Amino acid sequence: MEGGRPRDGGGAGDPWRRTGATAGPPGAGGRRGGVWVGSGWNWRRTRTQLLDRVGVSKQDIREQIWDYMESQNLADFPRPVHHRIPNFKGSYLACQNIKDLEVFARMQEVKVDPDKPLEGVRLLALQSRKTLLVPTPRLRTGLFNKITPPPGATKDILRKCATSQGVRSFSTPVGLDARVQVDLVVVGSVAVSEKGWRIGKGEGYADLEYAMMVSMGAVSPETPVVTIVHDCQVVDIPEALLEDHDLTVDYILTPTRVIATGCERPKPAGIIWSKISCEMMEKIPVLRSLRSREKQAGKDVSLQDEPRDLDASRLQTAPLRALRGPQALPLATQREDVPADTVYVGNLPRDARVSELKTALRAHGAAPLRLSWQGPQRRAFLHYPDAASAQQAVSCLQDLRLGANTLRVALARQQRPSDLVDTHPGEPHPNHRPAVADL
Repeated sequence: MEGGRPRDGGGAGDPWRRTGATAGPPGAGGRRGGVWVGSGWNWRRTRTQLLDRVGVSKQDIREQIWDYMESQNLADFPRPVHHRIPNFKGSYLACQNIKDLEVFARMQEVKVDPDKPLEGVRLLALQSRKTLLVPTPRLRTGLFNKITPPPGATKDILRKCATSQGVRSFSTPVGLDARVQVDLVVVGSVAVSEKGWRIGKGEGYADLEYAMMVSMGAVSPETPVVTIVHDCQVVDIPEALLEDHDLTVDYILTPTRVIATGCERPKPAGIIWSKISCEMMEKIPVLRSLRSREKQAGKDVSLQDEPRDLDASRLQTAPLRALRGPQALPLATQREDVPADTVYVGNLPRDARVSELKTALRAHGAAPLRLSWQGPQRRAFLHYPDAASAQQAVSCLQDLRLGANTLRVALARQQRPSDLVDTHPGEPHPNHRPAVADL
């Protein structure tokens, strides 16, 4: 029993199995013999339809769930739910059930995905003064954001903080070096089985986020994983569809049920690099940092589509070094003569320090091999191993800020010559090379 509420394990031998007709999903009647009846909604029939074809795939299950939720008007904003973690009518009620889990009362730090149906859990975490971590959408600028409501936040402000807009407005990035210990993980799902087997929307972010948390030591095999779904999303999933990187769940919360899955299938033990593509590495900068760490630890970090002799992690393995003074660009000022591996950073605050820029670059997973600091000119040049790494860095550093300034980041060869070479008399020329200093 969790928090005094009977657990629904779903099995015939489960002593807490509910019997008789009970309240069903919104618009449904009662349940008889495991089948919801009334209003045309039949839970078991839905399960059977999903599995009545030989060779059913994960995508088949997703499509049937999405189609069913739309056709039965179970879906809620945003619609249509196709290609999403579906929001559903009754999601807030399902989220309230997490209060019946003893682990929720004990935990201090909770990671909750940014999906709309999980908004109620994010609000409960904030109201309970727990540390709320939300993954960065598509992991573009890091792994976590910590939601920090303003002092004296009212209930209305906390509600706003729990929304996607609040996640953007009231969050601060959490770096890989932060000491994070997640006590509870809450994920969205498209489908889930009573055995704890889960299917997401097909992009793999929840699985990857968990694997990354394992790699950074933020979770352990004992960390509970919860998902929140509509009753119609609880279906049988063939075990043959599961892969080593798939995340399983320990609890399923619906508007009418609290299911302890008792799942014994191991959760991902870390990032499976052979399933990571070079394209994904380009899109998710924080992966490069984790890959560098694991490579230094002696692990095989070969990518899915990477030639064996390609060392794509050079960007992160080299220490960040700064050159004090205007330097590092060739004498020529013609843009076509500027190295393609050099990135220009402009609009630095007048009081900016090298260490601040270094920290920001590392937080975005874009640490260069060498940094040329030209503080008086409010600019810096970042030097990468090759043109591809420089282009990746430019993509990662869009909207980079230091203090109140949004920095201007672009390939150096795309800048005006006046941006590259100082024209003030008495200033050293760009080919002047002072001593290199470790940061």
